[in-house]
Amino acid sequence: MSMEITEVKKGEAVHFQNPAKEFYKAVGEEEGMRTLMYNFYDKIYESDIANFFPQDEEEFEAIKVKNTKFFIQICGGPKVYEDEAQGMELNEYMIRIHDDFSITEKSRIEWLGTMREALQELEDVNEKLIEDFWSYLDNFSKLTVNSFSDGSTYYAAYTQAKED
Repeated sequence: MSMEITEVKKGEAVHFQNPAKEFYKAVGEEEGMRTLMYNFYDKIYESDIANFFPQDEEEFEAIKVKNTKFFIQICGGPKVYEDEAQGMELNEYMIRIHDDFSITEKSRIEWLGTMREALQELEDVNEKLIEDFWSYLDNFSKLTVNSFSDGSTYYAAYTQAKED
């Protein structure tokens, strides 16, 4: 399983598909998504981008809960993130919420690398389903990068997101 990280190109339209509902079922639905995402966020807490997240344990726990709800819903589970999204389409909301942070390509690569570690620890989940989930993460995460090595900033418009 390759789980390659592809390059961000500022201003380029990004094509992605939401993860297959089969992935949600294969990981064990809500409880399985919780296990996967909590494992991931525990790794993030020890990563080079831990500074993006609250250092207070209770606040960090709240972030884990909230962000896990996003992944439960985007993967086809119950609509548990509706209140947080404030009526916006989930992917658009996730792009906009990242505008408040200076997200670089290096940070994106660290985030994805940490997620790759968590995904590699999944047992009894079809590789194709993991690769499908990875494709969503790799492509969609490009839309959250807003600070570039040339010193410029660029905030992707949701209209650049092309859901296939």
